[in-house]
Amino acid sequence: MSNQYPHGPIQDPRINAVIERMQAACRPGGGGPRGNRSASRDPHDYAEQGFSITPDQGELIYLLCRGARATRVAEFATSVGMSTLYFAAAMRDNGGGTVIGSEIVPAKVATAKRNLTDAGLADYAEIREGDARQTLRDLGGPVDFILIDGWPRDHGPSLAREVIEITAPQLRSGGYVMNDNAEPDFLEYIRDPRNGFLSITLPLKGGTELCLKVA
Repeated sequence: MSNQYPHGPIQDPRINAVIERMQAACRPGGGGPRGNRSASRDPHDYAEQGFSITPDQGELIYLLCRGARATRVAEFATSVGMSTLYFAAAMRDNGGGTVIGSEIVPAKVATAKRNLTDAGLADYAEIREGDARQTLRDLGGPVDFILIDGWPRDHGPSLAREVIEITAPQLRSGGYVMNDNAEPDFLEYIRDPRNGFLSITLPLKGGTELCLKVA
């Protein structure tokens, strides 16, 4: 007899079908600029390629948001909407809420919106098109969780560092930050006790930093 319920915390087959379709369509992080210094650093050159969190990261996001009864969360960057689906599913299952996403590539904004619609979650997400250093500057009030999945740069501070400096003051005490790429200057910020966080490195996708705001 087949298993009636899917393996994993999300029980909605419509959402799981979209996640499975997206997983089949792209290899998270594969073929992009990270780890390849000769590749283009212009995100618009990857309009057809999604760079996404993995399902185990997404399931952790979903569970943490459910446990925290989160109703307002933010993410950088949305890409084609994989992380957005996990956040939006938690918002719906918590009784309502909003994911505020940021994505600079218009084609990916359109794709993410289609994926959310296909999953029945369009009402739980607001995707802001543009540079996250501007679009996430005002989140409209305290948020419960922030995902920072930055884009690589050759010089200067990482985008992850710049975005956490903008968004950390908008995160409520007891809220979470997840960082996907372990940028050294992001870790420097988050591990400085003066900034009010505790964090651990999880063995997900080669190292995922999970941070708790305590002050």
